[in-house]
Amino acid sequence: MAKDTKDRILAAALDMFSQNGYAGTNIRELTASLGLVKSGLYKHFTSKEEIWDSLLDQMVAYYDERFGSPEHLPPVPDSLEGLTAMTMQMVDFTIHDENVIKTRKLLTIEQFRDERARELATKHFLTGLTDMFTRIFTGMMDKGLLRKDDPAMLAFAYTAPISALIHLCDREPEKTEDAIRKIEAFSRHFIMTYGV
Repeated sequence: MAKDTKDRILAAALDMFSQNGYAGTNIRELTASLGLVKSGLYKHFTSKEEIWDSLLDQMVAYYDERFGSPEHLPPVPDSLEGLTAMTMQMVDFTIHDENVIKTRKLLTIEQFRDERARELATKHFLTGLTDMFTRIFTGMMDKGLLRKDDPAMLAFAYTAPISALIHLCDREPEKTEDAIRKIEAFSRHFIMTYGV
C-alpha cells in the first residue's frame, strides 16, 4: 500500500510539475489532489525536493527501459527499411507516451532552474540520441548498409530534425500527424542519400 501511495504521489507530481513547473507547484495542492494531508505525504517524502529527485529517477529509468540507453540499445537494423521502421517506432513512443510527453515538458520548463533537469534535457533532446544513433550507424556501416562516413556527424544530422519535430508536437499537438509524416519522409530521404 505504501508503494502505491508513493507511486500516486509521483504521478500527481509529474502532472503538476509538467504543467506548472517546480516553483508553481505547492505541496498543499499536490496533497489535496490526492486526498491526502501533508503529514500523509511526508510519510513517503521528506520534502518537495525529494519528490522532485525521486520523480526524475523514476522517469530516467522509465525512458531508458522503454526507449533506449547504453544498457538497452536497440538492435542495429538489418536493412535500410529497418532503420525507418525502428525510427518510426521510437517516434511513436516518444510522441504518444503520456509519461514521456509530461517528462519532456517538465525538462523543457525546468532546464533553466535545475542543473539535473538541464543535464537530462541535453541528454534526452540531443546527446543521448546522437550517441545512440552513432552506434546504430556504425553498425549499419559495418553491415554495408550505409556508406562510410563520420557516424557521429550522420547521427547528429539524422536526430536533430526529428527531435525538433517532436518538440513541435508538444507545442502544437494539432500538427502531430503532419510532423510524423515529415519524420518518415526525412528518414526515407536520409536512406536514399546515405544508403548503399
